[in-house]
Amino acid sequence: MAALKEIKARIASVGNTLKITSAMKMVASAKLHHVQSESEALSVYERQLSGITEALFRYAGEEEITSPLTQPHKELRRVVVVAIASDGSLCGGFNAEAMRELERRVAALHEEGFARVEIWPVGEKMVSYVRKRGFLFDDTFRALSGHHDYAGAERLADRLMKDYAAGRLDRVVMVYNHYVSMSRQTPCSEILLPLEPRHTTDAGVPDANYLCEPSPRELLESLLPLAVRTRIYEVLLDSATAEHAARTVAMQTASDNAQDLLDELTLFYNKQRQQAITNELADIGQAE
Repeated sequence: MAALKEIKARIASVGNTLKITSAMKMVASAKLHHVQSESEALSVYERQLSGITEALFRYAGEEEITSPLTQPHKELRRVVVVAIASDGSLCGGFNAEAMRELERRVAALHEEGFARVEIWPVGEKMVSYVRKRGFLFDDTFRALSGHHDYAGAERLADRLMKDYAAGRLDRVVMVYNHYVSMSRQTPCSEILLPLEPRHTTDAGVPDANYLCEPSPRELLESLLPLAVRTRIYEVLLDSATAEHAARTVAMQTASDNAQDLLDELTLFYNKQRQQAITNELADIGQAE
């Protein structure tokens, strides 16, 4: 009977685990749908904005674009890498992929000749990782992973643009996980500053000649900071979408495994219980 009690206790434990993983899967799925809808809406806006800025670069012709955000720096002194992960775990290989991509990017920047590579981690998991690895880092914006809003993205973007324009840093790189599908999130990195025209084929901006007032140069000087803020916010939402998708899949897999184990334990318990009853009946028959 002691063995049966142990099996029954394990069945109860696995059942409780199944309830927890199922609930976590439902929460992650709800968060995914919410963030994904925001990300898709912003993506349309960002493509339109990119199309406008690309057109303005084209319409400017030989007129010099004087914005400091578009001017590459000759010296390779300081680079900032904005590395985005999650605040929590239980999301499969989401954080590990972002960390591996960060390692590859940091190594490439050192090989390129940058004297100072500084990490600005976003998300508690990334903060813990860069601290453990001994990287030079600034965790001012660590909370943006769990509280991704435009105001936070704007603060981050404005500080980066201010430092870049003042010459205090020479490049800005972003490292994050890109949402492709429910089962696929790919780590990627991109250069945020200096800005270059992003060639968009579906931006919805017709290829026509426009008269721009004020001039394309003046319009770009106003629109480029907005483009940087919007891009950072889009990346934060993209990373959050990838995180919730990874957690939804991980919790679904954990729930399936728990259900399989529960079925096996229940079957084994029933067999053991039936055998115990048979043995008791046999003992009674012998006693008579």
